[in-house]
Amino acid sequence: MQVLFKSRHPQATDLRDLTERRVRFVLRRLDFLVPRAEVQMSDVNGPRGGIDKRCQVELRTDGAGAVVVASVASDWRTALDKALARAARFLMRLRQRGKDARRLRLRFISQED
Repeated sequence: MQVLFKSRHPQATDLRDLTERRVRFVLRRLDFLVPRAEVQMSDVNGPRGGIDKRCQVELRTDGAGAVVVASVASDWRTALDKALARAARFLMRLRQRGKDARRLRLRFISQED
């Protein structure tokens, strides 16, 4: 899986290695579905502070196209973890939905015979 990291904020840039490790860890069981992941981190309010650290995760999937999830939190790590958790849940639901559709098709085809 290719992991791309984008950020203009110096504190977020320090998290480049951590971000790549977290993406690979969270998506380790789904990496066959996701050949490319792009993580963008930005500070919404700038130096004013507050709950304004934004992490956007874009996953390029083979079957579903692009999946984009964003999260806002008070620190970079929390925003990253929340966005990755939401993305992983979405991919699991997508994968399960595909299994259910195949199972229904097989059942329908076998009933026709």
